[in-house]
Amino acid sequence: MDGTIFIPLMVIIPIICAILVNLIHGTDKLTKIISVLGAICLPLVPIIATYGNHYFGGYQPLINGGLTAQLPAYANAIISGSVLEYFHPAITYAFGPGQQMILFILGIVAMCAVFISIAETRKTSGVYLYLLFMLSAALLAFVLTDDIFNLYVFFEIAALVQVGLILVSRVKGNYETGLKYMLLGEIGGSFLLLGIGLLLGLTGNVNISDMVMMIHSGAVDPTNPVLLFAAGMLIYGWLYATGLPPFNAIKSEVYSKGLPSGAMILQSFSVIGCITIGLTIIRIFGYLPTVQMVILAVSVLAMILGISMAMVQDDYKRIIAYLAVGELGYIGVGLGLGTPYSITAGLFQAVNELVVTSFLFIGFGLVLYKTKTSKISKLGGLLEHMPVAALLIVLAGFTMAGVPPFNVFQSKYMLCQAAMTAGIPELAIIMIILSIVTFLAFLKITYAIFLRPKPDDLEISSANVPKTTMAVMFLFLIICLVIGLCPDIVTSRLGVLALSALTL
Repeated sequence: MDGTIFIPLMVIIPIICAILVNLIHGTDKLTKIISVLGAICLPLVPIIATYGNHYFGGYQPLINGGLTAQLPAYANAIISGSVLEYFHPAITYAFGPGQQMILFILGIVAMCAVFISIAETRKTSGVYLYLLFMLSAALLAFVLTDDIFNLYVFFEIAALVQVGLILVSRVKGNYETGLKYMLLGEIGGSFLLLGIGLLLGLTGNVNISDMVMMIHSGAVDPTNPVLLFAAGMLIYGWLYATGLPPFNAIKSEVYSKGLPSGAMILQSFSVIGCITIGLTIIRIFGYLPTVQMVILAVSVLAMILGISMAMVQDDYKRIIAYLAVGELGYIGVGLGLGTPYSITAGLFQAVNELVVTSFLFIGFGLVLYKTKTSKISKLGGLLEHMPVAALLIVLAGFTMAGVPPFNVFQSKYMLCQAAMTAGIPELAIIMIILSIVTFLAFLKITYAIFLRPKPDDLEISSANVPKTTMAVMFLFLIICLVIGLCPDIVTSRLGVLALSALTL
């Protein structure tokens, strides 16, 4: 059996699960069974799938016999020997070692989000699980698709589902946040669509590989002002998707208004959007130094603003949210430097952020579970009430800061090396300083929540921490350690994707 048949199933399976759990919303047991089975498939299918391309409708590139058999002889004569031979007439999903690694880690995060949602609620919500599965499907499609309009379609689906996850969280102020994010999403999505429309008008194609070929072959003037304007539109859409400035404040607010399981998937959208739309911009417009400079400038600003805003917060949910947005800046730095090594480092940082930020969201979710408050000024003395969870939360914080031997240390070290190699040592110094400040911020949080005396008015629930949540935290810790000690198992695969992004 052709293993490439599993490529579209990576997106189809979560969509089917989403529809089913929504239809059987009132049937608790059946909803759990379908959700668990579907969640297990998310990391499993990328492992068993075969590398290759999937062409929807079976229409391969014309040079491979795609539509040529159905075209008249004079059309074949025109196409033969031209760039049209390489065009992709169908929506194309590309699956290689890099995509496999990203999808596997994303699948684990999505699976754990589903498990935690089931474990921490008395009655399983089919509607909530529908949102989790639909957002997972959109993110999986993000990674696979080589069609920029298909990317936009799933971008809009993901944007709407994110609003849904905010609205069903029942967190105070969630409706206001959801409305603001939806309005900004309409602007960001419209700008992204405008950029795609301009690219379609210039290149006659929506396949990203075909667009790149048209520009680099000279069929489209690379200095065309319309092309430059399209680059600006795509960058604006990228900023919205990632939550980089000027969207850092609303993105951090979105994270803080979601449930822990929802926040895991919400931040995954930012990470996956950062690398997929970012790589698309690099592939199409990488020849423009201005584009790389803009990506670098915004990314550095995001890192600085992220840690600066986090340091003045009293709500640990907002602290983690701002830090998560700031950490995306490191990914942007890797993309902006524009070398195979730097892009590999940026992708490595993205894979690590998928795990570490989820680790922190569910860890601090346990603090909320025990105390029913997210205000640091009202907390203290939790170490004796949840010692194991406290240790895991501290380790997760140190991991985000880049403390060895965990995975983020390896990716940030690679980013510093890439900056030095590119002749920008100042950038490496900035990243090192901000990592140290992040470490100090987590020391402050650790003392305030776990070590200082317990306030007299703080009520701590006697309920046991859910075993499923603890198991997920141990799983994330193991992943962080394994990747940190053996980074080659990830970087060797991501390097293939980085190199392909810079070649036709």
